[in-house]
Amino acid sequence: MRNNIPASVGMPVEEVDTPCLLVDLDALERNIDTLGRFMTEHGLRHRAHAKTHKSSDIAVMQIERGGACGICCQKVSEAEALVSAGIRDVLVSNQVTAPRKIERLAALAKRARVLVCVDDSGNVDALSAAAVTYGVTLECLVEIDVGAGRCGVAPGAPALAIAKKIAAAPGLTFAGLQAYQGKAQHVRDYAERRALIQAAIDDTKRTVDLLKAEGLACAIVAGAGTGSFALEGGSGVYNELQCGSYVFMDADYQRVKDAEGRPIADFENSLFIYTAIMSKAKADVAICDAGLKAQSIDSGLPKVFGRDDVEYIKCSDEHGVLSDPGNVLKLNERLKLIPGHCDPTVNVYDWYVGVRNGRVEAIWPVTARGMTL
Repeated sequence: MRNNIPASVGMPVEEVDTPCLLVDLDALERNIDTLGRFMTEHGLRHRAHAKTHKSSDIAVMQIERGGACGICCQKVSEAEALVSAGIRDVLVSNQVTAPRKIERLAALAKRARVLVCVDDSGNVDALSAAAVTYGVTLECLVEIDVGAGRCGVAPGAPALAIAKKIAAAPGLTFAGLQAYQGKAQHVRDYAERRALIQAAIDDTKRTVDLLKAEGLACAIVAGAGTGSFALEGGSGVYNELQCGSYVFMDADYQRVKDAEGRPIADFENSLFIYTAIMSKAKADVAICDAGLKAQSIDSGLPKVFGRDDVEYIKCSDEHGVLSDPGNVLKLNERLKLIPGHCDPTVNVYDWYVGVRNGRVEAIWPVTARGMTL
């Protein structure tokens, strides 16, 4: 097997191989602490979304340091990888409908607490049959569409019908609602984002009240993300929030502002694509080794961290092009890039390099890298 580990513990950061994922451990810890305090102060649970980092090491830190009650995953394979690494409380915040995946989900429930989202009555039957076969209990959240336009049944009566079926199904427990307004997370204008989330809160409360009137209490009312958690968290309706990107932040989330026009909750950039200048043949341009294969640019190009004299302007498969009008960049010079979108960027790497005080302190595998089934 090829040795693709980009660094070793104790190494000066200047000697780390590029391109790689560099984590500022101090900033990472401050982000975890900041959100942990919010949850404690508001009497909320945080189920940290691991699709952002796909790392058992960071998940453990969020649980032990930040007080998270467990984690979210988007795929069964992602959940399997993290449970195998020691995580014991996992919500697959997605629908699991394929027969083989349902069997794997039920098998996983022998090793950990497993929750899953449901938005189809036929899926209830399949989940129930698998839970009975494996002798486990699967906890189910009815997902309602509160504006994202993806998965989820309509709030109100359609959600009630599925909840009743779950509550009556062998091997299943009705655990509450999944009400995530994903479309609102990156809306940059605060007033517009607040209006979208308020509509989601109203739909969710109406559904919670209807379920309660029918004798179905929602132990979990879940949703929210990095862009909106303060709104759901202050609503008195949601009790379990699912923030993920807060732990790293990225260039796109830094464009999302709070009511005062500041970056949301003062979260810091803690994740970087560490890159090196590999060509300086032209005075006003530099070429780095972080191109398309080193990142996702669906939310825009990366930003150069801590520099306003150079700019990342375009990329091809293996090359990134930087504007260098002052001809200041040198061959092999290292730069830290803030990825445009952290989640899919993480998924192209095998390792994190954690640094503190200019030296490598930790090497962490991206535990669930490539887990898409």
